[in-house]
Amino acid sequence: MRRRLASIYWLGRKELVSLRRDPVLAFFVVYAFTYAVYVPSATTGLEVRHASVAFLDEDRSNLSARLRDAVRTPYFRTPQEVSSSDIDPEMDAGTYTFVIDVPPRIEADLLAGRPPSLQILVDATAMSQAGVGVGYLTRMLGDEIEEFVTGTRGPKPTPILSTIRVAFNPNLEQSWYMGIVQLINNVTMLAILLTGAALLREREHETIEHLLVMPLAPLEIALAKVWANGLVIVVGAAASLGAVVHYGLGAPIRGSIPLFLLGTVTYLFSMSAVGIFLSTLVRSMPQFGLLLVPVIIPMISLSGGITPLESMPAALQVLMQALPTAHFVSFTTAVVYRGAGIDVVWESFAAIAAIGAVFFFAALFRFRASVAVAR
Repeated sequence: MRRRLASIYWLGRKELVSLRRDPVLAFFVVYAFTYAVYVPSATTGLEVRHASVAFLDEDRSNLSARLRDAVRTPYFRTPQEVSSSDIDPEMDAGTYTFVIDVPPRIEADLLAGRPPSLQILVDATAMSQAGVGVGYLTRMLGDEIEEFVTGTRGPKPTPILSTIRVAFNPNLEQSWYMGIVQLINNVTMLAILLTGAALLREREHETIEHLLVMPLAPLEIALAKVWANGLVIVVGAAASLGAVVHYGLGAPIRGSIPLFLLGTVTYLFSMSAVGIFLSTLVRSMPQFGLLLVPVIIPMISLSGGITPLESMPAALQVLMQALPTAHFVSFTTAVVYRGAGIDVVWESFAAIAAIGAVFFFAALFRFRASVAVAR
């Protein structure tokens, strides 16, 4: 047993040295835990930010001026006045996402008790802004019209008072959540990539034969790849969580970091097994890169981080429960984002461990078969 542990340790150290001497792969690891986490989280989102608005004022009244001033930043840019002949060309060119058309005599009709109509044209090719932004515009313009008519704005009193309290993210900062999701996605990608690339690097450099003539079992070789590359990812994930997600994006970390790292180690066990399994199916790094695309993209996009599992078809929900990615997303968001303890997330943790064991033994079986052929 002591000899096996020593072999696993020294083989793992060899993997760390190989990674250090591969500047492209080392740069990719640093990139994945810094820039690739911060930029998508801080600069992209589904909320409306600085959407372009055009304003066609055919009434030239006090009300129409108030409606124009009601469209405010940071949701929208300052409305630009256009003529009726410019609307179609500007919309076709994608200059404006929204065009507000105030018809003639809207103020006079409103004061006379005749219900007027106001038109909002929307460029629905910008789906994320169009769907949410039209609701914002309707609310802004509606509040301004209500204040013009009644002198007050806001919800009317009802027999039941609803009190809304937003937990964990009171300001609805999407970057807080997206930072955690991006970190999970990059952990998934790197766990598969680094472990699979380590085995393929042995083949391409023709050092796999050296390992095969040594008194080493396939289990020892596989575990060495897992612990060495897993250590790199765990250190990178911990640094990224503190430096990028917490300090860079300002997201609070409410849960236990040791519990998060324990779950990450367990998750890496299964994802590294996937990398080993995939590496036995191909003979070169280009083939491995092509094989990663249909594996990683569905695992990331269907894990529940981007779209909730409840929104997916029932059959797909059941299928994703057989993969550790969905359980890891649930585990990480609960621990880091909501401050959950082991008493809350133990089911997700147990599912990750159980699925990881199945994946690892399947990968080990395939690796032993490939080693037997090579010998």
